[in-house]
Amino acid sequence: MAGPAIELSGVEKRYGGHAALAGVSLCVQPGEFTALVGGSGSGKTTLLKTINRLVTPDAGAVRVLGEDVATALPHMLRRKIGYVFQEVGLFPHLTVAENIAITPKLLGWDKKRIDGRVANLLGLVDLPLEISSRAPAALSGGQRQRVGVARALAAEPRLMLLDEPFGALDPLTRDALGTDYRALHDRLGLTTVMVTHDMAEAVLLADRIVVLRDGAIVADGSPADLLASTQDDGVRALLESPKRQAERLRAKLAQASDAAP
Repeated sequence: MAGPAIELSGVEKRYGGHAALAGVSLCVQPGEFTALVGGSGSGKTTLLKTINRLVTPDAGAVRVLGEDVATALPHMLRRKIGYVFQEVGLFPHLTVAENIAITPKLLGWDKKRIDGRVANLLGLVDLPLEISSRAPAALSGGQRQRVGVARALAAEPRLMLLDEPFGALDPLTRDALGTDYRALHDRLGLTTVMVTHDMAEAVLLADRIVVLRDGAIVADGSPADLLASTQDDGVRALLESPKRQAERLRAKLAQASDAAP
């Protein structure tokens, strides 16, 4: 595909007197894994939702896979874009297989193709085929989130949007699922934009970090480049937070070891 996978030009969005996005311009190239980070209210989720038209900007333009989203039919646009969010949103009255098959059915796929896709996706997200007939309530939180990823991938999108996708999971499950998703991103040649509050997650998973503050981009680059070049104290503090946490953890563990009989 020629050109950017995602292109935002001068995008603005206001909620009353609050500027959620203040003239944001951003290009994401095919194959990139980009993390959007920043404090609460910085505009991360609003920016993400302009990409699949869950939020309509007040000004500016958004193009996805070469198409202006303002003129696209919303349901057709969203079928091209996988979307995974923290609450998962699986339909409780449908089985795992039926949840995954929702978009392929809307696209008119035949049963054989859908069944094959469901089986393939369960393997990709490291879930056993036998759970396909279970209800979401019978699964663990980590399993439900893996089903959410499988559902988002069902119609073979090239673009994935992740909104705090692993935030509600325990640390071990979160780490495993994040690592597995990054492997899927590489294996399938996806373009991924992820919102996260966890800087360690952003640094470990993303190729590129975009830092927002008050609806504007204040830093953009690889983790190493940003640490080496940023002159913004707030951005540096954000980027160095995983290191500070690791140092405090080492100190606590050393204290516990010294205190042990």
